[in-house]
Amino acid sequence: MLGGLAARLRELPPSCGPVRLVAVDGHAGSGKSTLTRRLAEELGGAPVLHLDDLACHAGFFDWTERLADGVVAPLGRGTSARFLGYDWERRSFSRPLSLPPDPVVLVEGVGAGRAAVRPVLSALLWLDVSPATAWERGRRRDGPGLAAFWDDWTAAERAHFAADPTRPFADLLVRQAPEGYALLPGPGGARTARRSHFG
Repeated sequence: MLGGLAARLRELPPSCGPVRLVAVDGHAGSGKSTLTRRLAEELGGAPVLHLDDLACHAGFFDWTERLADGVVAPLGRGTSARFLGYDWERRSFSRPLSLPPDPVVLVEGVGAGRAAVRPVLSALLWLDVSPATAWERGRRRDGPGLAAFWDDWTAAERAHFAADPTRPFADLLVRQAPEGYALLPGPGGARTARRSHFG
């Protein structure tokens, strides 16, 4: 299933200079990182931007300018994006990171399909897991030591998606199946069908 999706993504028109930026969005704990890793493998090792590297404690969703200036602008020129990623333990932007302008670059994280980002996306995927299920998974994964963080996060995520929802604009909904993933046309599929091979 993901092999077919990878082939479809490669055929899309570039959206950011020579790059096809593909967003993988969904609630925290929904499995975005796993899906993105598997999709990157199917794409032959496509670069992945994790939005956790641009977010920070001071503002979980205040990364739009960092994305635009540090990633979108250089990729749009066909050059590598070089930027400092956030260190969640040291609470500082101190990790040198880079992304090459490969044919497909994946952007993974909560809010990856926000309104400010959609104009530079070739495709927007939504991992279709309910917030209650996703958050319960995330809390179980991270343990009781991060319970206070999860309280703050879920409040911020609710506010973000209330003001700037992603799912209504998704080109594809990705649902976890007993073996792999099921792909369904997203609410934004009609928009994408006019400019790509999704429909």
